[in-house]
Amino acid sequence: MAISEDVVVIGGGLAGSVGALSAARTGASVRLISHKESTLRHASGLIDVLGYPNGGEQPVVNPFDALDELPTGHPYSVVGASGVRDGLALFDEITGDLYVGGHTDRNALVPTQQGTVKPTARYPRSMAAGLASDDREMLLVGFESLSDFDAPLAADHLEAAGVPFESRGVTVRFPADLRADAKLTRFATALERARTVRALAETIEPHLDGAERVGVPALLGEDDAAAVRADLESRLGVSVFELPGGPPSLPGVRLADRLFEALDSAGVHVSTGVPVVGYEAEEDRITSVLVDRGSHAPHPYHAREFVLATGGLVGKGIDSDRNGVREPIFDCHVPHPEDRYDWFLDEAFGDHPFARFGVIPDDELRPVDNQGDPEFENLRAAGSVLGGANIAAEKSGSGISLATGTLAGRLTREAI
Repeated sequence: MAISEDVVVIGGGLAGSVGALSAARTGASVRLISHKESTLRHASGLIDVLGYPNGGEQPVVNPFDALDELPTGHPYSVVGASGVRDGLALFDEITGDLYVGGHTDRNALVPTQQGTVKPTARYPRSMAAGLASDDREMLLVGFESLSDFDAPLAADHLEAAGVPFESRGVTVRFPADLRADAKLTRFATALERARTVRALAETIEPHLDGAERVGVPALLGEDDAAAVRADLESRLGVSVFELPGGPPSLPGVRLADRLFEALDSAGVHVSTGVPVVGYEAEEDRITSVLVDRGSHAPHPYHAREFVLATGGLVGKGIDSDRNGVREPIFDCHVPHPEDRYDWFLDEAFGDHPFARFGVIPDDELRPVDNQGDPEFENLRAAGSVLGGANIAAEKSGSGISLATGTLAGRLTREAI
């Protein structure tokens, strides 16, 4: 049986999810196709709009004040400040009380498990009590069985960064019988039992010594994290917050779950675990994408409009080999130097050209060819598949995904 929708979105990350939700707002039938689990499950859960424009060492206070400083060809130059605000507004609507930060344009400074301070536009409510702008004394608590978080070292790094509060760290035994190689989710599940929270509070309490807030790795429950945190706060008598860290990320899992709840409520059809391996087209319009469902031949998914949100080099939305750099589904043009040695700099942490590789959009987010003409009239791109931004250095990835995903979804439904 043929599958046909008004809009097909390829990619299940932040850009793809928001693009699908934006496209579905006026009743369009939308299908989201995702090959793998959402990349949000490996992300910190923070929503960065712009932290360090042009590789600056000092974080920008208001990202909207710095948009004009970005180079020509940056994705923000297509969507503009209003597009960034539209993306954030849709995100705030979707996430509700799960996130904080919508009250101001100023970046918040969020401490991390590494002891750094990260500028971000939106942050989970579970991290709100840990902001570096708060001058209350902080105690960081690590666990012997979680070797990737050294609480005393992180506290020392925060002190060295010049935060306006005293920061101390302690490593304790987690109050549950878990295997030495237990996954983070096992810790979270254990903490959803009241007796474990009670035991954790009893373990932490002797180390408070005047601290008014306690920071722990982001593991305070998976299904009902707010209740776990509230219980721990009540028992300790101080504020408790989570610290963002590396993968796996429970804040990222919580965000992915909220987005997929919203997709379900909006009537978006979601196909997961199936890769898009090609397409069919008539002249300058795509008629279907070809999906590998394990059968003898790829199955066509028909639509009137398509959104490409497959990610950048890390997510394999942009691919490279000895012969060059390419977008693997539609073979869209990806500008890059012919000489591979010009893709990077000698400095390990330099501003490498490859960090900006991606498809180039026109003013309607349609990828263009090497002559500047749209590759296809009914294909739009969103998120880190777009070129022109060094999202890791700028701390702009989430903002770009939200702004371009929201605009791409709106443009597809306007074109139907």
